[in-house]
Amino acid sequence: MPEPPTPIRVAVAGAGGIASGVHLPALAAAGEAVRVTAVCDLDPVRAGELADAHGIPGRYTDLAAMLAAESPDLLVVATPPVAHREAVMAGLRAGAWVWCEKPPTLSLAEYDEIAACEKEGGPYAAYVFQHRSGSAARRLRRHLATGELGRPHVAVCNTLWYRGHDYFEVPWRAKWATEGGGPTMGHGIHQMDLLLDLLGDWDEVHAVAATLGRRTETEDVSFAIVRFASGAIASIVNSVLSPRETSYLRFDFTDATVEVEHLYGYANSHWRWTPAPHVTDQDRIAGWPPEEDVPSSHRAQLGQVLAAMRAGERPPASGADGRRVMELITGMYQSALTGRPVTRAELGPPNPFYHALNGGDPARATAVLRREHEESSDRD
Repeated sequence: MPEPPTPIRVAVAGAGGIASGVHLPALAAAGEAVRVTAVCDLDPVRAGELADAHGIPGRYTDLAAMLAAESPDLLVVATPPVAHREAVMAGLRAGAWVWCEKPPTLSLAEYDEIAACEKEGGPYAAYVFQHRSGSAARRLRRHLATGELGRPHVAVCNTLWYRGHDYFEVPWRAKWATEGGGPTMGHGIHQMDLLLDLLGDWDEVHAVAATLGRRTETEDVSFAIVRFASGAIASIVNSVLSPRETSYLRFDFTDATVEVEHLYGYANSHWRWTPAPHVTDQDRIAGWPPEEDVPSSHRAQLGQVLAAMRAGERPPASGADGRRVMELITGMYQSALTGRPVTRAELGPPNPFYHALNGGDPARATAVLRREHEESSDRD
């Protein structure tokens, strides 16, 4: 009988709510495939509490010290966004694969800096886009590859959430320098990543954004129209002002409409598969939904990361695959702040928005986002 594989040694950077509530349970569910050896946080009390709660032997306040002492195979980065770049690069340089929370970085420039630290065959940096990992999304992806549902024509991608004023009292939230942006960056990124994962490359985006109801530097709502390389057109709404919260994606193909509505994660029951009127073959229709029911989750995506590590292959949601949603977000901010459509092709190093989602002028960006609301209030 073959020996079981050696457990993958895991260290965790960041001991906040996302680590304790999501990442550590996902790692625990992986069983003997992993062994969490250490946790690091700037707050020693918080690091110690998390370590004690999950039986983790090592606890540190310095990431470099943890990497040197523990030599982890995998570094999980669960810090605030402003710390992602340094933590991910440190992990890669120490020889660890990295799985980092969203948003990957604060800019395309930072994303590309990280990519330059990767090596062929690993280590690689992957990012938390768990909505790709559910069985229904995987099934739809296969249908798209085979053309089973026909051509994609229209898509809707809505992240309509609610966050009160108290949510933004956390010092790093909704600030250009520490979160990079507002709900376009920090909330809608999951639904937008799934949209792009299914529909592929985009060509052009036209967006508007505004700060209507929250005391933030960044927007609290954005709208966009996106044209895809396939010819499909999608509408996107990101909001933290919506009392009835929902996450909703809809895809209209030649032969079917496929929808999912959930909040923070879905199972098969959240999906609806509707045939077009001309599609009447019941056996064909019955074969559209998946037979297995795997919810979207950190646990499911972690399994993909671990499998890629074992195989020495680039995991999903990394490299060019993980960069696509950062490109779209960058294009949305540039379009909203300049008032013109933006093409994917123009998002290179000469572009100031490549280096910062506010175009390098945070004061002006904040003023533009507030202006429309203030002018509307004046008219009222």
